Amino acid sequence: MKYAMLRLRNRLLLATLAFLGFASCGTLRVERLRADVCVYGATSAGVIAAIQACQQGQTVLLLDCDGWVGGLTTSGLGATDVGNARAIGGLAREFYRRLRRHYDRPEAWSRETREAFRGRGQRETEDAVWTFEPSVAQATLAAMLAENGVSAIPFRLAERRGVLKDGRRIVAISDRNGRSVEARCFLDCSYEGDLLAAAGCAFHVGRESNSEHGETLNGVQTKNATKHQFVGPVDPYVIAGDPGSGLLPGIDPDGPGDEGGADGRVQAYCFRICATDDPDNRVPWPKPAGYDAAEYELLLRHFEAGAKVAPWHPVWMPNRKTDSNNNRAVSSDWIGRNYDYPTADYETRAAIVAAHRRYQQGLYWTLANDPRVPESIRAEFNRFGLARDEFADRGNWPPLIYVREARRLVGAATVTEANCMSRVVAADPVGMASYTMDSHNVQRHVDGDGHVRNEGDVQVRVPRPWGVPFGALLPQHKHADNLLVPVCVSASHIAFGSVRMEPVFMVLGQSAAVAAGLAIERDIAVQEIPYEELERRLLAAGQVLRLP
Repeated sequence: MKYAMLRLRNRLLLATLAFLGFASCGTLRVERLRADVCVYGATSAGVIAAIQACQQGQTVLLLDCDGWVGGLTTSGLGATDVGNARAIGGLAREFYRRLRRHYDRPEAWSRETREAFRGRGQRETEDAVWTFEPSVAQATLAAMLAENGVSAIPFRLAERRGVLKDGRRIVAISDRNGRSVEARCFLDCSYEGDLLAAAGCAFHVGRESNSEHGETLNGVQTKNATKHQFVGPVDPYVIAGDPGSGLLPGIDPDGPGDEGGADGRVQAYCFRICATDDPDNRVPWPKPAGYDAAEYELLLRHFEAGAKVAPWHPVWMPNRKTDSNNNRAVSSDWIGRNYDYPTADYETRAAIVAAHRRYQQGLYWTLANDPRVPESIRAEFNRFGLARDEFADRGNWPPLIYVREARRLVGAATVTEANCMSRVVAADPVGMASYTMDSHNVQRHVDGDGHVRNEGDVQVRVPRPWGVPFGALLPQHKHADNLLVPVCVSASHIAFGSVRMEPVFMVLGQSAAVAAGLAIERDIAVQEIPYEELERRLLAAGQVLRLP
């Protein structure tokens, strides 16, 4: 009865929005819409946070700033980077359990048998599965939202005067159309951290120096640049051997920088495409409008230098589909082309995303068609294509680019390499991370021998699951006292590499919502929340905070 009443409250709130035109793009405006909790960003973290807020008795508004609900979890990233599955609890675990229940049904297997898929490397535990189709993830999260009476509302923060504050307190946020949302507590669940920045919170973009936090894996990392690397000498110049002809596209003339030194560069982005080898469900690789052959010259020279492996990493999902990621020296990561993205305006970001899409579509078309590509690799790519039954209204292409890292909060506590390696243990954990400290390549540069090299890839395992401190979700008190940040958490670049996994974002989203509820109940700043009570509520919600 209690949850039924909470769902009814949220449905009535959403019905009011629809009646007043809030959820449309028309000219009607609502100047003072109110809720207890405002969740900005309908990522997987945002969805879980909104559900938790509803279940604990708050009215909640889930604002979709991307035009796609579920973030990367529903946009192609089905090969879950789970690390140690025992560290994932709460509503996040419930999501993966629901996926297991879906795939336990024989009718879920329309293009292959479950036994055949298990032979391809199914990732599952006794109660959950960790590999899934995008459409199934989307339907699962949609069902969880509907059961709790929560709907995502299109809303993108205005870039100027989008946040109204009274001292340290956020009073309301507004979009470009003048629509506004008032709330007692706000959660920034976006991948970019736009709300935290607009609220005046400190943040960092790029890599800190190793010396800043006493780390070894931060900053410029040429000595660790051994993976996803060129297998032989590749000439970096437009006309091979002629420096006067200029560098090929994407090679940084200012690189690499001082070893271990800070820079503003950001690790590479890509789309996590859903491909298939099923002839009845396969769409040929499209050749994008504006195809530029020069963008693939490094790829072709790499083959001529001895590369023999197809440069992608397709991980099998159910029904003969894949989650395909970057692999090798020249692949789907468009290295060095996203530096402006984290703090850019919306139009510039859209142009960067469109350029990435054009590059990645052109990459697959080149691999399938260019005669300079080894015949065996062309044959492999011609066996695959985009899955016809995924993202059907988006040209079978994922709607969201994989923003691996953008802004990172500089908050009440900062997670560093020492946390990841368990040399520092959080006294106030609100979730656990367990994946490798993982950074994709950050730049291409010319080395001392005059050849092109990649730099920035780091893959160092953590010894055990480690606790993410509550302070990493909290802005400094002087900047905002009713905002929590469960995605762009306060972490160094290399430590964020262990945090930045979708299950962890979900866990932290739920914990942030629990904290928001406690702050609202007691009418206190989020920085004043007593951890003992927060811990009790998190454990009651099924969160895993420590492991033996």
